Amino acid sequence: MRDRAILEVLYSTGMRRMEVIALRWNDFDIERGTIFIREGKGKVDRMVPIGARALLWCEKYLHEVRPQFDLTGHDPAFFLTSLNEAFTPNRMTQLVRGHIKAAEIGKSGSCHLFRHSCATLMLENGADIRYIQQLLGHAKLDTTQIYTQVSIRQLKQVHTLTHPAKMGAEAQGEDVVEDETSPMYDGGNL
Repeated sequence: MRDRAILEVLYSTGMRRMEVIALRWNDFDIERGTIFIREGKGKVDRMVPIGARALLWCEKYLHEVRPQFDLTGHDPAFFLTSLNEAFTPNRMTQLVRGHIKAAEIGKSGSCHLFRHSCATLMLENGADIRYIQQLLGHAKLDTTQIYTQVSIRQLKQVHTLTHPAKMGAEAQGEDVVEDETSPMYDGGNL
């Protein structure tokens, strides 16, 4: 349950590994559906939204797993290891990497893979890059653009649906046909 909550937080928020490790239970605002990130990269605080599914898993972890730990005199970290300790960066990486490998998705990586996927998929689904910049806590937009390279598949789909040549032909009631003599013709296999 803890592991699922960690993965959901990473995917829902795009948080950095160290930001997840530093979470405290009072950083969650359940009513507003937000997480307060204290001193993220560059020692800058920020508030980020968390999806309902991720929040549900965090609540389940908080109410069903956390009570099993003796928290007197301990670091108030939200996510704890089985030894009742806050995660180290290496331990968090091992945990997430293990789940990615077990999922057999054909990708390598760890916590950062979730951050990159969150940003890229949000961009592909129409989110403004400035909102993604704020979500990820980037000071410069250039940094965000590195994380959110639009996939060629998505680019081809948008091009096919919105290119002016297609729009003009459809407006005139013409069928849009690829020119087989064109050096760009790919046999109809987009």
